[in-house]
Amino acid sequence: MAAQLQFLKYLSLEDFILLLIDITLVSYVLYKLIILIEGTRAAQLLKGLAVLFIASFISEKLHLTTVSWILDQTRLMILVALPVVFQPELRRALEQLGRGRFFTSTTLLGAADMSRLINELIRAVEVLRKHKTGALIVIERGTGLNDYIENGVKVEGIVSAEFLVNIFTPLTPLHDGAVIIRGDRVMAAACFLPLTDSPYLSRQLGSRHRAALGITEISDAVAIVVSEETGTVSVAAEGQLTRYLEEKSLRELLEQLLLPKSQGFLLGKWRS
Repeated sequence: MAAQLQFLKYLSLEDFILLLIDITLVSYVLYKLIILIEGTRAAQLLKGLAVLFIASFISEKLHLTTVSWILDQTRLMILVALPVVFQPELRRALEQLGRGRFFTSTTLLGAADMSRLINELIRAVEVLRKHKTGALIVIERGTGLNDYIENGVKVEGIVSAEFLVNIFTPLTPLHDGAVIIRGDRVMAAACFLPLTDSPYLSRQLGSRHRAALGITEISDAVAIVVSEETGTVSVAAEGQLTRYLEEKSLRELLEQLLLPKSQGFLLGKWRS
């Protein structure tokens, strides 16, 4: 530490400012990366990597030759596999960077419009839950979902509870598949989404839940699922599934995910 302090004494003001800018930029990028993977499978993988590197360090210090060799080989294989393991997170980061959202945080709708959207979604979900009508509703956020919108039936209609209920009515042309919402519009219905390949998912969950998890693993979308068998309502976000939501808990979760934090807090306080 003393050597570093001595080094700072010989820096000019210009060099010192550049050093501060350098450190600030690196710190901010690291912070954004941590936020990006928080709550995803990548966070658990990073914890596993940390344990592996700590074990490798200890084995080298204790001169455990065989253990060190095995850990070194494992570390090499992991470094090669990292682009594959972290593919969803890397893809999301590059998409955000390409759309200019890596350094900014934007919402597609204002708080008041988003509140109206949430109200319509909850009204629709309550009707679908009551009649045990299966449904999958995806709300697009920062990551574009054009690939999945194009494989469905283009709609581009204003979101309303009645409209959503009609779409998912059994035996109608658009009831099978997902609805994708962008802003305050239903962009497409009968969309097919990628299924999660997680081996830890309960066998009780069907294709709707797997599709909801799949789309939220590769994007920052939010997916609402109504079970056809039980009427249970679930929400998927960041590759995580929250189940058995009632009207109040569903509203709170959607506000937390879709509204600015302060706005969600004020709305919840006002209703209470």
